[in-house]
Amino acid sequence: MKFPDMFHSHELRIAFSFFLLTLPLFSSSLPEGKGKEVPYYMTSDVKEVAGKSFDYIVVGGGTTGCPLAATLSDNFSVLLVERGGSPFGNPLVTDKRFFGFSLLQTDEYTSVAQSFISTDGVQNHRGRVLGGSSAINGGFYSRAREDFVKKAGWDEELVKKAYEWVESKVVFPPELTPWQSVVEFGLLEAGILPYNGYSLEHIEGTKIGGTAFDQCGKRHTSADLLGAGNPKNLVVLLNATVNNIIFRNNSKANESRAHGIRFIKSDGSSNHMHEAYLNKPGNSSTWGDVILSAGALGSPQLLLLSGIGPHDHLKDLNIPTIVDLQEVGEGMQDNPCIAKLVDTTPQKRLPETPEVVGIADNFKFIIQAGVLPISSNASRMPIAAKLAFPISKGKLELDSTDPRQNPSIKFNYLAKEKDLHECVKMVQLLDKVTKSQSVSSFLGIKPQEKLMSNSDELRKLCKNNVRTFYHYHGGCIVGSVVDKDYRVYGVKGLRVIDGSTFQESPGTNPMATVMMLGRYQGVKLVEERREICN
Repeated sequence: MKFPDMFHSHELRIAFSFFLLTLPLFSSSLPEGKGKEVPYYMTSDVKEVAGKSFDYIVVGGGTTGCPLAATLSDNFSVLLVERGGSPFGNPLVTDKRFFGFSLLQTDEYTSVAQSFISTDGVQNHRGRVLGGSSAINGGFYSRAREDFVKKAGWDEELVKKAYEWVESKVVFPPELTPWQSVVEFGLLEAGILPYNGYSLEHIEGTKIGGTAFDQCGKRHTSADLLGAGNPKNLVVLLNATVNNIIFRNNSKANESRAHGIRFIKSDGSSNHMHEAYLNKPGNSSTWGDVILSAGALGSPQLLLLSGIGPHDHLKDLNIPTIVDLQEVGEGMQDNPCIAKLVDTTPQKRLPETPEVVGIADNFKFIIQAGVLPISSNASRMPIAAKLAFPISKGKLELDSTDPRQNPSIKFNYLAKEKDLHECVKMVQLLDKVTKSQSVSSFLGIKPQEKLMSNSDELRKLCKNNVRTFYHYHGGCIVGSVVDKDYRVYGVKGLRVIDGSTFQESPGTNPMATVMMLGRYQGVKLVEERREICN
């Protein structure tokens, strides 16, 4: 059986490559961003921070780091270090009309998105801007399901309040475009039921989710949440990359404690190192923490660079071992995705973010659609499906001791037979959506009645065309690298709070839950310190 060429994900890559040729033309037509619309507590001058001390140091101003720092700043002095720049005034981040373009304008040190290719050969991206991936993603907002929260052992009432805190500031109900409405009907035609209307909950069926884009088409990232903090207690250092964590050893207690961080200018020399420290309290029991919120690639990478990880791997890179913690970098996963381009030729359509979702087969399959740019005046229309609970796992290791370079990562997409079997079922469901009467009528084509059924051909399609849904996670998993309070095993004063601690990607998209996690853990830390002081 021969499948339509447009089903293959390499068509998307070809389209993106074509787009790169048009970038000079497109870039010249972008509206000018002021680029300096940043609050007074933000700086890119490392000298303003070097040598100073804080109650908490948060490494990574991304989806989790921003709400975490904002919450802690209500009661404590906080340094938030972000390797990228400000999203404010940058139309590639803030303007919905330019959704997707930030992933195509990447460079080595300064672009808002940093590209990487896993050793599986799949191209991917990570955020490199204040706001992290919430500044470059599709903005779809949907909470984790109840089972995820219970399994994590979180306080359900506090989780609810943390979600609501986020939603009151950066989440909006979308106004469906004609294409999103068509996809909505296509999902229902394919049997993805019931219809749930607008909902922020993760419930099976077809629904409209929340969005980080307001009615004016402006994106609201997690960086916006910093405005809810206390600016007098908060310093945000931009364009600075943390090289490693500084530890001090207590010989009497035979333990190491995080004392601060070493960092460099992101576009500067790695030889020009600076330091910032944790405040030393009068009561040693009220020490603050260095908290890694650098994401599923950045947090395990920083642990390894700081000497926390497998001894043999660290030895190979001449990194002294602080803690021989074998599980650092293990359990890496990226949800396998298969996408189909449903239009036959490029059209003059504005980019569109996903606003509806199909959640099927006991939450195993997630289907969304959008419109992606390929040039300054043309775009394509993919419908994509992801496998929500893959069992195949990979590994992250260091390739370099330069923290600005990507680590080496292998996700092992579809390595387990069960994942491959589920991918076949997922593609068959995706086929029903793309060949639905609603989608076909909108595109002005005749519906194709013959659906894909040859299992062997579908298995090949899955293996040859797997791509990312950008929901990778793992590397610092709870129970293996950190405890239930996100403290790193074997050292004091160091925590990891972000998606690297997850064993699965929550909800349809993880953005809602990692934002919530920052707020939730910030509140928990404040309560913890209060109990100690009382």
